[in-house]
Amino acid sequence: MLANYRRLFAVPHVTSLLVWSLTARFYTPGLMIAVTFLVEGWTGSYTLAGLVAGAFTLGIALVGPLRGRMADRGGSDRLVLVCGVVFTLGLFALALLPASLWWLSLPLALGTGLFGTPANQIVRALWPRLTRGPERQAIYAAEATTQELLFVFAPVLTAAVVAMAGPRQALLMLGVLGLLGAVGFAWALRRAGVTGPAPVEEALEGEAAEKGDKGPRGSLLFHPALCLLFAMCLLIISGVVGMDLVIVAWANELGAPQYVMVLASVWALGSLVGGAVSGMLKGAPRLTLRAFAAALGMAVLIPFVPPISHLPTPLLITPLLFVSGLALAPTLAAMMGRLGDTAPSHRRAEAFGWMSTAMSTGAAVAGPLTGALVDTNGIAGGTVGAASLVLLAAVLTLFLPRTGASTAPPADVPEEPASDGTAVPLATDGGDRISPSSPRGHGGPTVGPVPTERTGTTASPPRPSSP
Repeated sequence: MLANYRRLFAVPHVTSLLVWSLTARFYTPGLMIAVTFLVEGWTGSYTLAGLVAGAFTLGIALVGPLRGRMADRGGSDRLVLVCGVVFTLGLFALALLPASLWWLSLPLALGTGLFGTPANQIVRALWPRLTRGPERQAIYAAEATTQELLFVFAPVLTAAVVAMAGPRQALLMLGVLGLLGAVGFAWALRRAGVTGPAPVEEALEGEAAEKGDKGPRGSLLFHPALCLLFAMCLLIISGVVGMDLVIVAWANELGAPQYVMVLASVWALGSLVGGAVSGMLKGAPRLTLRAFAAALGMAVLIPFVPPISHLPTPLLITPLLFVSGLALAPTLAAMMGRLGDTAPSHRRAEAFGWMSTAMSTGAAVAGPLTGALVDTNGIAGGTVGAASLVLLAAVLTLFLPRTGASTAPPADVPEEPASDGTAVPLATDGGDRISPSSPRGHGGPTVGPVPTERTGTTASPPRPSSP
């Protein structure tokens, strides 16, 4: 069952890119917690706290496609570094803002969000360039799974700092960690030699031309299948972030912020386990089944939260939270894999930029929406809203066209003799890497030696001395 993962992590540079991209995103789950406690302490309103938290993600949403196009054209390492520095300075400014000037937190959060890390869209666009066959599905599952580690440890660490030192100190910590992650991810990109322009996969583009499909021209928003995927991302992330804010509000009402550490971590742990298992499975993922399972998992929480029920302690709901999270990472992995197969090869970073925009918009909507539902209908109202958003995303999967993407290597891939004398096809990714894979039809890995001399257009351009 672990064969997919063993083959995957033998591919050069996959591990370092994955680890550093996750480090660069570490602040994301904790940011909502720190900002909510900070602004609610200033104003006494969850709605205003949600607006400020939403302003961060709205800023990220506004520039996602633009940063994707910039990454597709090259210089992704410099882009990551600049964003990391400016975002950290913005968090520092918010942490030092006087409570009497809380209203300045809205434009400050929006401006800071414009420089949120593009690590997620850059690394997701790279996976189809570095992997083939079952390994491509495995890397999306692995990323969605390991990303859940962020939702296990980041809330724990952030809530612990809030409880012991305060939300201002928590924001300072997240800013430092974000900067360290940006520096490490930029280094990993340069070391892998993938900072140059995205290559065009000529074989795949040629097949599309033969079928009379010119692909999306102009904006990717004119592509119906991509638009459905973007809408799904918006709704699912809105529901997930909404549930995170519900957990924060529940713990805050009880005057026990330490509950955030336990409840959010157990929910994320369920998602981590589900994602790890899904990466071991063979065959194409069933996106519709996973999405409806995610909606059902959130709906089962509704009868057990106030004011419908008043449990002696919120810890009694942890088994249900674990079950609720099982389908989240598998659903996100299936969406990312479908997007990677649907988007044009030379515009994948832009496509994942639109996905980032959709996710950020969903998170921005979740802030004030969930805050208003909690203010007016209690914790149960916020939970109902979150579950409804994920259910609507599941319904949209029914309208997605069937994918015809093949995970086998292209038929015209050149072959080289293996050590046992059999012919082994070479898996390519648009001209920038060539690595041996096992015979076609057996889901072979792309784990062979990588040429020391880079070819194609992915070599990193000379980098100026400035960030």
